[in-house]
Amino acid sequence: MLTPCRSAAARSLRALACSSRTFSTSLWPRRGGGYEDTIDNLRIDGNSRVIYQGFTGQAATSNAKDTIEYGTKVVGGVSPGKGGQTHLDLPVFGTVREAMQAVKPHVSAVFVPAQFAARAIVEAIEAEVPLVVSVAEHIPVHDLLHVHEVLRTQSRSRLVGPNCPGVISPDRCRVGIMPYRQYRRGRVGIVSKSGTLSYEAVGATSAAGLGQSLVVAVGGDSMPGTTIADVLQVLLTDPETEGIIVIGEIGGEQELHAADMIARHRRSTPSPKPVIAMVAGQTAPVGKIMGHAGAVLSPRDATAADKAAALERAGAVIVPHPSVMGVTMKELLGVK
Repeated sequence: MLTPCRSAAARSLRALACSSRTFSTSLWPRRGGGYEDTIDNLRIDGNSRVIYQGFTGQAATSNAKDTIEYGTKVVGGVSPGKGGQTHLDLPVFGTVREAMQAVKPHVSAVFVPAQFAARAIVEAIEAEVPLVVSVAEHIPVHDLLHVHEVLRTQSRSRLVGPNCPGVISPDRCRVGIMPYRQYRRGRVGIVSKSGTLSYEAVGATSAAGLGQSLVVAVGGDSMPGTTIADVLQVLLTDPETEGIIVIGEIGGEQELHAADMIARHRRSTPSPKPVIAMVAGQTAPVGKIMGHAGAVLSPRDATAADKAAALERAGAVIVPHPSVMGVTMKELLGVK
């Protein structure tokens, strides 16, 4: 007999398999590029139009109310079987394709349960929504393998998440579950694998009077749609970002790739942007999952200390705790 977890995963996988669209490089032309060409889709701003998938559900409704109050341009949402209705005085569509044709969103916030999240993400990719943000935790691994297969066959949509707080351009556009009241428009870009630590970095930079230009929490899943290095490509070229904070943790090799990118930036740029970095999990035991699927130190992984050393060799300033990030960045930027 299948365990409840495996049974749910099997049902979700079967649902994906029954999708009416088959994805392959031959059926979906790359249009001159690949998934890496979607990195600039992370550049959300005050003109970004947002829809919700799972719009009429409790979680999406509560989040949408706050997000609208924040000033984000929420233009509607999707709830299968409820097309033609209104919710929060905004149109509800039966499919993402219908929403794309009617309100032309730049971003879709996926607020559906984990067992249905992969199918919702694929639907948004099929409709060519430029940025898809998935906050759901515990999406079955087989479902994520299917999502990544789809992502790599196209060059229109980028995924942030799953298992992430989301993306925010302070005072302009919020997509996700981050506690937005402490964010301030400013000059520091933040990319983090940890949602909680990103909030602390935001608090520290806001308290220091620096604020944030763009904050992307890529999520703690073992198979993220966007990596630290992907976000660094945006922050290193963003004119509003004067300094960068990188927060990593145990599990995977994202931090090592980020270190390579920082080193190349410092070698090729006369006045490189200062980078502060921290890697959580210095005392984590091997093989124990620390909070979420991606935060586990396997015997083949670089340790947190190894990652921190690589970032330091690349030129990042290593700090022990997010609370000092604001003061440290202020010094690096020469701000009084």
